[in-house]
Amino acid sequence: MLFTHVIKFGGVGGKCGGKNFSRIFGMSNKLFATCTEMSNVEHKLNIDTINPAIKKVEYAVRGPIVIKAAEIEAELNKGVKKPFDKVIKANIGDCQAMGQKPITFIRQVIAACMCPDLMQQNVFPSDVIERAQTILSGIGSTGCYSASVGIEHIRGSAAKYISTRDGYPSNPNNIIITNGASSSVKLILEMFVSEEAPVTGVMIPIPQYPLYSATVDEFAMQQVGYYLDEGNNWALNIDELSRALTEARKTCNPRVLCVINPGNPTGQVLTYQNIEDIIKFCIDEELFLMADEVYQDNVYQAGAAFHSFKKVMMNMGPEVTSRLQLCSFHSTSKGYFGECGLRGGYVEHHNLSEDVNYQLNKLQSAQLGSNITGQLVLDCIMDPPIEGQPSYQQFNKEKQGVLHSLKERAQLTTEMLNRIEGITCNEVGGAMYAFPQIRLPQKAINEANVRGMQPDFMYCLELLEEYGILVVPGSGFGQREGTWHFRMTILPPIEDLKIFLERLEEFHVSFMKKYAD
Repeated sequence: MLFTHVIKFGGVGGKCGGKNFSRIFGMSNKLFATCTEMSNVEHKLNIDTINPAIKKVEYAVRGPIVIKAAEIEAELNKGVKKPFDKVIKANIGDCQAMGQKPITFIRQVIAACMCPDLMQQNVFPSDVIERAQTILSGIGSTGCYSASVGIEHIRGSAAKYISTRDGYPSNPNNIIITNGASSSVKLILEMFVSEEAPVTGVMIPIPQYPLYSATVDEFAMQQVGYYLDEGNNWALNIDELSRALTEARKTCNPRVLCVINPGNPTGQVLTYQNIEDIIKFCIDEELFLMADEVYQDNVYQAGAAFHSFKKVMMNMGPEVTSRLQLCSFHSTSKGYFGECGLRGGYVEHHNLSEDVNYQLNKLQSAQLGSNITGQLVLDCIMDPPIEGQPSYQQFNKEKQGVLHSLKERAQLTTEMLNRIEGITCNEVGGAMYAFPQIRLPQKAINEANVRGMQPDFMYCLELLEEYGILVVPGSGFGQREGTWHFRMTILPPIEDLKIFLERLEEFHVSFMKKYAD
């Protein structure tokens, strides 16, 4: 070699405007100005000219009722009198917004990486300093871009985590670190966009997390809903998958099956046998499998356990592993860590050819990669302190404390919902949500129709306006026709959760009396 390092020029964010722009591209200043003026006048963006697929996109978790809740909070802050003194929010899985404290080890590693001078001030345990130095040695500064697919060391940590979890090796080159699992899901689904007829079909569970329906609409694909079995604790029934697939093939080309385990919004945990059956179904029907596993640490149901799709696939042997195309997703937002705002996650893919892998990496490169802070969080989760290290005792105490509290809240939610006449709720076995069914009187349904609302939307709106309780209508997640639900998170502190459920019961009794047939 005749050099010791590569000197990089160019990149993103440089100034290239006005005269310089026109000179570089061989355009006269007069012509450049004319083009700019024409673009401002003749090509206006309005509701008739925007991408029509965007107008179909809906995201109930931050929909109209959430906007209304913000208005009510603003009124309360101005001293407007309400029947309640605050809005209790149970609409979204935002752990720290609900009062969950950050894990100390994670925040210490972030602080050390963000401000390396702190490592000289004897404020961090030695394993925190060692972790920060290791990460910084590979990137120089947290203000730099990382490799578009993620920092090499942290992709290695993710591969190590997956290998330990499943008992099978994981290749870091098959892992892309993204700004949360939502970005991973969109990254993979974009690979299936097709301009050729018939349109691509994507199978998603009903009820589902609205990210999936919103992304399918955004990419002008066709949603293929398959119903989870509410009467059987939201189980995923293979016969129902077959029904949905057969019906969909009349109007689209189904290519992808999405599964959420543990479930959002339903809180179920798939059995090992169920996962095996799903894998066989995908192989038989030549479907690409997307496994959303962001709640893998959140399992509360006695006798239940999380099994990754990759582990089950590998256990099934070479005949299966050679035929199934699989992507699995994880996130820094859920689990016991709850770092929603720092946006970290990954996707691991299996059985993609080298040329497809290249195209996938290229697509991620166009976004310049994920933010550094989210990657730091991911590294701490993938490679946490182990017994004997200085941070282990506090880390383990905080982790187990969060998980124990979540289990307690899951049990409390299930019990208190099911004691309310007219409400039934399957056990919150995992994740962070309950999805109870509400049996509404015909008079209430008629009133909702008069108002131009879904009945469960009207129920949730009145619950908010009269009792200050914020939940999301089940119609925003999908549900069987003629049934009505709402989704609530179990994340509020235990005392707030008790007040929430007591107010809910009081409201429900009042609502049922008001609309009695």
